[in-house]
Amino acid sequence: MFWLLIAFLVFLFQIMTILIAEYRQPSKTVAWLLILFVLPVIGFVMYYFLAKEFQNRRTVRRRGVIAREVQLKALRQSALVHRAEDMEAPDFKHEERLFNLLGSFSMLPITGCNETEVLTNAEATYASILDALDKARHHIHLDYYTLRDDEIGCRFKEALLRKAKQGVEIRIIYDGIGSLELKSWFVKELEEAGVCVQCFLTPRIAFFDKRVNFRNHRKIVVVDGTVGFVGGINIGDEYLGKDPMLGFWRDTHIKLTGDAVYYLQLVFMRDWWFTARERLEKPEYLPEHGCIGEEQVQIVASGPDTSSDAILEGVFSAISAAKEKVYIATPYFIPDPSVLMALRTAALSGVDVRIILPHRSDSKLVLYSSLSYVEDLLMAGVRIYRYRKGFIHAKVMIVDRLLASVGTANMDMRSFFSNFEINAHVYSAKAISRLEEDFATDLQDCYEVTLHEFEKRPRMQKAAEVVAHMLSPLL
Repeated sequence: MFWLLIAFLVFLFQIMTILIAEYRQPSKTVAWLLILFVLPVIGFVMYYFLAKEFQNRRTVRRRGVIAREVQLKALRQSALVHRAEDMEAPDFKHEERLFNLLGSFSMLPITGCNETEVLTNAEATYASILDALDKARHHIHLDYYTLRDDEIGCRFKEALLRKAKQGVEIRIIYDGIGSLELKSWFVKELEEAGVCVQCFLTPRIAFFDKRVNFRNHRKIVVVDGTVGFVGGINIGDEYLGKDPMLGFWRDTHIKLTGDAVYYLQLVFMRDWWFTARERLEKPEYLPEHGCIGEEQVQIVASGPDTSSDAILEGVFSAISAAKEKVYIATPYFIPDPSVLMALRTAALSGVDVRIILPHRSDSKLVLYSSLSYVEDLLMAGVRIYRYRKGFIHAKVMIVDRLLASVGTANMDMRSFFSNFEINAHVYSAKAISRLEEDFATDLQDCYEVTLHEFEKRPRMQKAAEVVAHMLSPLL
């Protein structure tokens, strides 16, 4: 009886710890309690190492403070949009609340004087990035979740080695978890050529410092402070369709030229400070330039080091403002309850809401979790499509003619709350139209999921969806 009482008190302590620590996120609390009940001791050890709040750490809070004077310089040099009436889309005149919300991201504002180019799939993206690297004169900054030493990785390495020999400053950040298979010889060869390479939280440090659950999922390229790239494509052969399990890889990236590149650079600077403890202050990193174009673009970044959830707030507000359509393509669909409600409400209000999900996925657990939301959405009138040509990895959202979002954030709670992410909001008719064309093309490679057919899915799949749904806040 004594040992049973001790075991009960220990178990009660574990429950109370989770309840107190996670009271702000009830769905996450339920998921951890489920794991704790199934694995009483192991579950709490997992919680201790995986669920540590990131934003309370002093070193991470300093990320924004360190870069503030540089941020102010970027603001002074940028052509900013201060009024809804000045937005290219005339409907913004009637969307003051959405504009005010987007404008509240004061250090990542809506900029004018940009040119954009939508890059469909890895072939076009790699060709454009390698061309920009070849033209670099002062610096190259790369920030990737996954960097591989395969064929395309070596092509990038050789391009960087050539530029290093020409005296170009090169800095690379890669994520310790996302690039777990990256070989040391690959990094050593770059470093020996003078390239500065930093790992964002090595697996060992992340585990013992209880930060393994927080990943730098960003994909940023900045060349000479004037040309930038952001989107869903990492550096790896699988993005070229060479993964035998996934086959063709459908993705979206975007090339930016103009004022928005300042803010890609600022995000890189903050990540570089965190990994290398080096302040990048040369004026060449934020060069003055003339007005490149007339397109309006906003960089939106978020992560567990901030007190707000900018990407989530932008997604929710944009969907809530929709009058005609909301088109979403995402490989992982585990929406926050607020986003789920916004999608249902939009569809019930007559908005054409369409979501493209993969037919095949690189994670069965995440796929079942995504499917656990489908029936509820279908009943509300949301149209669900599954991409069957290969694996769709694009992270795109289009709302009316107001805005479109392209970036690194999936439509899931990991991207909203745990990962360091970055998206580009584009507001020009040209960019939105191009993304709509790609979405229409993708629909031709999909089959639509109907409520009648979906309800006939096997019982084992339904059971898997239930378990995955309960764990979804942690995926």
